[in-house]
Amino acid sequence: MKVAVVGMGKMGLVHASMLKVLPNVELVALCEKSSLLRRFLKKAFRSVPVVSDLEELSKFGLDAVYVTTPIPYHFQVAQTIYKEKIAENVFVEKTLAANFDEAEQLCRLSEKANGVNMVGYLRRFYVTFAKAKSLLSENAIGHVSSFKAYAFSSDSLGIPSSEGQGTRSVSYSQSGVLEDLGCYAIDLALWYFGDLDMSASRKSPAMDSERKVHFELESRKGLAGTIESSWSVAGFRMPEVGFSIEGSEGSIQVSDDKLELKTKNGKLSKWYRHDLEDNVRFWLGLPEYFREDESFVNSVLKKSKTEPDFASSSKVDRIIELVKNGASSNV
Repeated sequence: MKVAVVGMGKMGLVHASMLKVLPNVELVALCEKSSLLRRFLKKAFRSVPVVSDLEELSKFGLDAVYVTTPIPYHFQVAQTIYKEKIAENVFVEKTLAANFDEAEQLCRLSEKANGVNMVGYLRRFYVTFAKAKSLLSENAIGHVSSFKAYAFSSDSLGIPSSEGQGTRSVSYSQSGVLEDLGCYAIDLALWYFGDLDMSASRKSPAMDSERKVHFELESRKGLAGTIESSWSVAGFRMPEVGFSIEGSEGSIQVSDDKLELKTKNGKLSKWYRHDLEDNVRFWLGLPEYFREDESFVNSVLKKSKTEPDFASSSKVDRIIELVKNGASSNV
């Protein structure tokens, strides 16, 4: 399986390094616009050709391409890959696109290509979140009635707004906390509970800057939930996502590193990462990167569907757009 990576920032380097060690994979090209980065890449990946133009990848006979550019360029790059027939199998880092319209267009292009497609929602590959998914599928807490989710970091804690103190108008010219961090909570909520929509009967989204957002979702079956995301929460040196899920027979508390199941009869079960066989053959950054890339590669080799694919991930882009539009109308 011949693979190339486009966009060699942090995520490009992680995926390229992982692809070098996965069996049945040959990393045959890297694509990067920056001349400074290309010089570095030629030293770091000595046996891998480095090109500056996306269309140069056509000459490598690729089976798959990873798109790890900044989000505003996902659509342009993936569209070119499909239209120029550079590869039929495409992996795109989250979020799928910069808006829902672009996400829908990529879904249509991927359907025509008839290949495997995937979006890099890494937390689906955390053992804690996967275990919570299994418990929900087994009805371990009965009928689910509500959930609360958070996606927090302290990256911008104490950093003043570029426009001074206080609430300011929201600008979406660049990726904000929703695309960077909150999208993980949205994707997990859709994975756990199926289709969700912005709540029409509950209060409007609150978004006082690109660094903090709070909104409510609901399903047609009456499930209600809230998601809060912020870059400015003390105590979160590393980004973290978590859920509190209430059901008729108990509750689930789950985060990146821990899972608790509490039933109505008073039984409490706890699992940490090390309890859930959080082991991989090659560890770089996080074990989830290996599981994520292995899942995509195996799906390409077997020509089987994988998750999260473009279709499911476009639903995340749709909710992000609804939240932004709802918040903007109340600024």
